[in-house]
Amino acid sequence: MDNPAIYKLALSAEWEAYKKEGIYKGSALDQADGYIHCSTMDQIQGTLDKFFDGQTDVILLTIDTSVIKQHLKWEKSPRSGQIFPHIYGPLPIHAVIKQEKIA
Repeated sequence: MDNPAIYKLALSAEWEAYKKEGIYKGSALDQADGYIHCSTMDQIQGTLDKFFDGQTDVILLTIDTSVIKQHLKWEKSPRSGQIFPHIYGPLPIHAVIKQEKIA
């Protein structure tokens, strides 16, 4: 799969804290799973509904895949059967080309 951007939903406070470090290490779930969970544009709403229901400080990060290509893997979810982008390793802040509040 060749896509110029993938997306990460994150809590605003968590993102702001990582920005100061220069790398995003992911949520507690990401760290437990060993990779940063991301989505395609078509998967964002489902991910938002499943993991961020009721949250009011959610932002959408747009990630330039050319910056992280050596750490990016497309993998099938055992639960849904969908193929999701996963980042194995920390996400450099400069790979995020856009951030917007969505909830």
